[in-house]
Amino acid sequence: MSDEEQIRDEGYDDFMDAIEDGEPYYVECENGHASLPPRRLCPECASEDLHEQPLAETGELLTYNVTHVPTPAFADDVPFVLGIAEFGDVRLTGQIRAEKEDVEVGDTVTIGTDESETDG
Repeated sequence: MSDEEQIRDEGYDDFMDAIEDGEPYYVECENGHASLPPRRLCPECASEDLHEQPLAETGELLTYNVTHVPTPAFADDVPFVLGIAEFGDVRLTGQIRAEKEDVEVGDTVTIGTDESETDG
């Protein structure tokens, strides 16, 4: 495999593509359990009958921390804010693209993609 070829993780990469296209989603089983990231089985009941549902456009920041000691993949990105936000029936963890002084629990956040300063 050449350096230009990438291995595609269908569920995760499809989800990331949907975010970039402005159509993010989560998956829900027939029993109403919602989950992210997309997966093949419901983590609550192991149902294989999962359906995509549109993700709310905004979420509420539930908690956050400021990362000063990152993994090597984010060495040039520190400090950064890592948060957990609730988007309707699901929660997402990710970087909050704001200055740490401007972040508060309860803030309204949106979902998006970006590139790491460390490796693009």
